[in-house]
Amino acid sequence: MLQDLVAAAVAAGVAGFVYLVSAARVVKQYERGVVFRLGRLAGDVRPPGFTTVVPFVDRLHKVNMQIVTMPVPGQEGITRDNVTVRVDAVVYFKVVDAANALVQVEDYRFAVSQMAQTSLRSIIGKSDLDDLLSDREKLNQGLELMIDSPAVGWGVQIDRVEIKDVSLPDTMKRSMARQAEADRERRARIINADAELQASKKLAEAAQQMEDTPSALQLRLLQTIVAVAAEKNSTLVLPFPVELLRFLERAQDHPADR
Repeated sequence: MLQDLVAAAVAAGVAGFVYLVSAARVVKQYERGVVFRLGRLAGDVRPPGFTTVVPFVDRLHKVNMQIVTMPVPGQEGITRDNVTVRVDAVVYFKVVDAANALVQVEDYRFAVSQMAQTSLRSIIGKSDLDDLLSDREKLNQGLELMIDSPAVGWGVQIDRVEIKDVSLPDTMKRSMARQAEADRERRARIINADAELQASKKLAEAAQQMEDTPSALQLRLLQTIVAVAAEKNSTLVLPFPVELLRFLERAQDHPADR
């Protein structure tokens, strides 16, 4: 009799241990557990830590709550100004409602990926080439809103969307290079012409000042002579006033007057 009781107790203990092992589950810190009991959502979402389920009745699905980095494959499209481009992007999102992420959509990762590709093609068709190249922050915000609107009902929150690269045809790259070169040349000519204008104004002011003060012209002449004389391989040509020549001629004609 005693042996039967001991055997029954051991069997009950083994059965309890097996039940506990079958019912025990561990949810990690970055996960949330969603329990389906006979196919229906049962109770609240299980927090991280140790939890139990009813064996053979409950099924526990773990949902990752970390931010997911998903690259969006390059999408080809025609911009509003009729330029063919290829644009790729990256989407950062996370699950904020584990239950809806499993119940409302079959595969939330695939759904976000397809929505991102569709939205990216739509953004390409609504934008100009200059916007894609220079105003990406505004396009990123618009792309984020387009993806986030349906994702809210899936229990998914779009954290950020970034356009990574815009690929252009080789002919368009060459055309843009020529345009940039022509624009730089235009700016160089304008700057040069403006410098000539400013220099001419200063020279006119200097000429007016020398006309009012003849000695300034002689001082400037001496400065020029000093600057030229510093070069040993230079030939110095001195201007000789005609009045001085005439004065010397008169001095020769009338030597007694001296």
